[in-house]
Amino acid sequence: MCVGHLDRLELIPAASIHGQADVCHAYQIMKKGGLKDENIIVLMYDDIADSPDNPRPGVIINRPDGGDVYAGVPKDYTGEDVNVNNFLAVLLGNKSAATGKVVASGPDDHVFVYYSDHGGPGVLGMPSDDYLYAKDLVDALERKHAAGGYRSLVFYLEACESGSIFQGLLPENISVYATTAANAEESSWGTYCPGDDPAAPPPEFDTCLGDLYSVAWMEDSDAHNRRAESLRQQYQAVKDRTSANGTYSLGSHVMEYGDVKGLAAQSLYTFMGTDPANDDGSLLRLRRSSGGAAVNQRDADLVYFWQRYRKAAEGTPEKAEARRRLLQVMSRRSRVDSTMELIGGLLFGSEEGPKVLGAVRPAGQPLADDWDCLKSVVRAYERHCGPLAQYGMKHMRSLANICNAGVGEDAMAKVASQACAAVAPSH
Repeated sequence: MCVGHLDRLELIPAASIHGQADVCHAYQIMKKGGLKDENIIVLMYDDIADSPDNPRPGVIINRPDGGDVYAGVPKDYTGEDVNVNNFLAVLLGNKSAATGKVVASGPDDHVFVYYSDHGGPGVLGMPSDDYLYAKDLVDALERKHAAGGYRSLVFYLEACESGSIFQGLLPENISVYATTAANAEESSWGTYCPGDDPAAPPPEFDTCLGDLYSVAWMEDSDAHNRRAESLRQQYQAVKDRTSANGTYSLGSHVMEYGDVKGLAAQSLYTFMGTDPANDDGSLLRLRRSSGGAAVNQRDADLVYFWQRYRKAAEGTPEKAEARRRLLQVMSRRSRVDSTMELIGGLLFGSEEGPKVLGAVRPAGQPLADDWDCLKSVVRAYERHCGPLAQYGMKHMRSLANICNAGVGEDAMAKVASQACAAVAPSH
């Protein structure tokens, strides 16, 4: 993620392979745009560049023909330091609560935030396995505004169901303009994935290279004179590309929230700077305006494990290990789904359970009435059933609906214990 203006930028958490590539690419955009490293903050788990599974050690690419986006990226927060407490402290400029640099911005600063990670209804993921809840993020933005922490703030968010982070929560009067990779009900998408002809990654790569929304805004930024392009113009271009030209066949609904009327007309330059090489408009071309195959973000990890299995030679230990890992991931997914289905039945009955858990609130309403209740039922579930993890985050809406129906932590703990004990033997 990034928070910044010409004098201040913050890039923040990414845990997934392509999420980290997105963050590194975003850093390169800001650096070329004229921002100084002291005004850029990067939070990234940093476990892929030197991973033994990386076919190009020490290098990260974000598109098939792209160069190394990892070179020169500052390591402000890595590993377990990429967590909710540090993120909020960095955003708020709270030096005493953070373990490193913070966004010490003031009332004349324009701040840009880019966040790329896994997500679910009402929550964003962190590498440290804790969750950033929508209410806590929006509360932090309101506190920063009240403290005179910025003149305007732009927030680009890459995550599944990312619209649920701001829907019904982000005020229009705190000078924040946010766009999200998806609406409140759908997954975001990966791009430059194996099999994505003609935009597949190099054959030695087994994973998607980027996220569709993120690649869309970054390649748009790479190609344009950002002095001449507004936030609204980029939003429209990204919306078109991410939706597969409005078909949504392999894409999601890019959304906008907050002070849309007041800030959308501002130039990208105010928040990202601009690359002088683009000032004459000679690079005014998107790498890939549309087409190609994208992968539902929830299934991106399966692509990796399937590719490893597919490529391994028959009868080898590598083939057996790849098969074991693929089946293990699929079994974990099935267990989470079965457990949540059983919890709904235990709480509301076999007929009403699916209706309650699957209910979607009208557009404009926040996910939960009581966010503390949501946190408590999540804790109760994970205490008895284990971490929801990236795939299980999709069930956050069901857990919020359980709270909205008046079920508390104790009742949730009781049924979670029963459900997970019943489901575990079959998986």
